[in-house]
Amino acid sequence: MEGNEHRPAWKTLLAFAIIYIVWGTTYLAIRVGVEEVPPFLLAAIRFLIAGGVIYGWMIARGERSPTAREWLGASVIGIMIFVLDYGVLFWAEERVPSGVTAIMMATIPVFTALSEIIILRTQKLTARLTLALLIGLGGVAVLISRSLHLAGAPVDTMGAVALIFASISWSIASILTRKLPLPPSKVMSSGAQMLSGGIFLALTAAALGEFRNFHPLSVSRAAWLALLYLIVAGSIIAYTAYVWLIHHESPTKVGTYAYVNPVVAVLVGYFMGGEALGVRTILGTLFVLTSVVVITSTRAKQVAAAVPVINPAKAVES
Repeated sequence: MEGNEHRPAWKTLLAFAIIYIVWGTTYLAIRVGVEEVPPFLLAAIRFLIAGGVIYGWMIARGERSPTAREWLGASVIGIMIFVLDYGVLFWAEERVPSGVTAIMMATIPVFTALSEIIILRTQKLTARLTLALLIGLGGVAVLISRSLHLAGAPVDTMGAVALIFASISWSIASILTRKLPLPPSKVMSSGAQMLSGGIFLALTAAALGEFRNFHPLSVSRAAWLALLYLIVAGSIIAYTAYVWLIHHESPTKVGTYAYVNPVVAVLVGYFMGGEALGVRTILGTLFVLTSVVVITSTRAKQVAAAVPVINPAKAVES
């Protein structure tokens, strides 16, 4: 890890500001986009262009193209992350407010921990972890329960189920990245995953008949600007900042975006998107974020105890 004395503090602050704010605001941009563009098609355009730019940039820099086995691994991850996670998330945002969507997606560490406990058996179910998992699942229950008499309408049932499915898909994919053959360059790996994911998203959109319902000339400037923001700011600029940070700061510090993004998304949805911010949303947010903080801090302690020196290049895979 590069010494802090050789790096201006403003660069670090700017990189953190980008991943905090940009990734937090993409949820509202998605909501704006899916109001006029079919969800899987919108996701396909975003990741085909972003993945193509990243892949082309790495080839231009002299990076080798992935092998056939690495393309296969990238395609598996691409399907799980970009079709079953992002594609489903875009679909769910037709039904669920952007801020609540961000809170639901913040449960990914909860489902990742459950996968490691139940499937991989690489993590033990301690009392601390059990409490954290229960708090996180309790937060989801607060958001979707129709029996709790709280201010604010419960989340649309189909949308909530879709977002839980998306979170589980991402958590399983994050585990598979440690097992599948992927390009050694993390940037090339991400570009290949985005590109293959974009292709499968386009195939999914075609299978669902979304191309028939898409009329580019009828799409407003706001929707096109939302898509441009998702491609340039959300996928290219923010990801570049993330990769730079992961090579210059500890993974634990960089991982704080998981706590900040949902808060940013809720506030942006409220102030700019006209979304409700009632007791239900606030309680759900507090429960989920408390769970995420406990789970990620527990993991950080376990990794630190097991591996004294963390290779920052590997942190992108986790």
